[in-house]
Amino acid sequence: MGPRYLLISALLFGLALGAVAQSAPTDPPITAAAKADVIQALGQKLKSNYVFPDVAERTSAALDANSTKGSYANANTSKEFAKLLTNDLRTLGNDRHLVVRYAPDATFETPGATPSPHQLAKIREEVTRDGFGIARVERLPGNVGYLDLRGFGPTEMVGDAYTSAVALLAGTDALILDLRRNGGGEPASVAWLMSHFFAEGDERHINDIYERTKDQTRQYWTSASVKTRYLKPVYVLVSGYTFSGGEECAYDFQTQKRGTLVGETTGGGANPGDFVALGHGFAAFIPDGRAINPITKTNWEHVGVKPDVTVPAAKAQQTAYAEILRTLIAEEKDSEARQELNRILARVEKGDSEKVEYPAGR
Repeated sequence: MGPRYLLISALLFGLALGAVAQSAPTDPPITAAAKADVIQALGQKLKSNYVFPDVAERTSAALDANSTKGSYANANTSKEFAKLLTNDLRTLGNDRHLVVRYAPDATFETPGATPSPHQLAKIREEVTRDGFGIARVERLPGNVGYLDLRGFGPTEMVGDAYTSAVALLAGTDALILDLRRNGGGEPASVAWLMSHFFAEGDERHINDIYERTKDQTRQYWTSASVKTRYLKPVYVLVSGYTFSGGEECAYDFQTQKRGTLVGETTGGGANPGDFVALGHGFAAFIPDGRAINPITKTNWEHVGVKPDVTVPAAKAQQTAYAEILRTLIAEEKDSEARQELNRILARVEKGDSEKVEYPAGR
């Protein structure tokens, strides 16, 4: 399925590991010998796969040193050990994508390999149950669109849903794209979503990903095959939780000057990769690539994506909605329509919910 960012979603965690079916993981005791084996395997995988070889060497050596001085001696269970390793990995490697999990029931494919038909069916089932990552699509009062997108699943499974969501909002005067709870996903699906926000014929080069294991760079462009287009103003909501592919989407809107970002600086993870087995039921997510924006020639790793309008994440929707309404009021020529928009703006500025009224019975 190609290079991918880490899906943070707990729902898709097992699928990211390539698991066909998983029972609830236990937390058994772990021996010193098993810890040593896992640390050795982790160091080897880092040195062979991690996108920055020099960092991999330093991190592997530091993990060995920590083990020698007894830093993991008090981790008596598998989950405790995995948590300690994750904390050290992220500190030593300075990469929030690095993670170790105890996943004894997971099965693994060769990184980048095509999943089996059975695995694909399971992934499709879970993606469908998750609403294709779409938590909410709504037309807000004042004719403002709202799309809450929580993750970027495989393009062949979520692409039509993205198009349908944008089509439902096609008649709105502005759109709020909420990425505040978006933990990431497939970069190809980010490109597919972005394709809806440029005119037909206006193809954009939005991202590159360099893969160390293949020593090659893959380009991501908007797609000409997307026929539903939304060309009105877009406001993108972000938070400190927004991560990885969610950050790329926000960064793409910002660098392409296609949207206004509102909220908090994002989490700061730009290095995609895959899960690898470490033995004894452990797995590690090791980034083997890095994003390279074609405009800035860099990415958001460590620094996050900084919003254009900085407000607490909880206030981001209200802030964006109010700004949209003010613009619509300034542009509205009809006095009655302008009066209604002012009424909606006053309610939004107060933080009041829209009162729902139902017509009297016939």
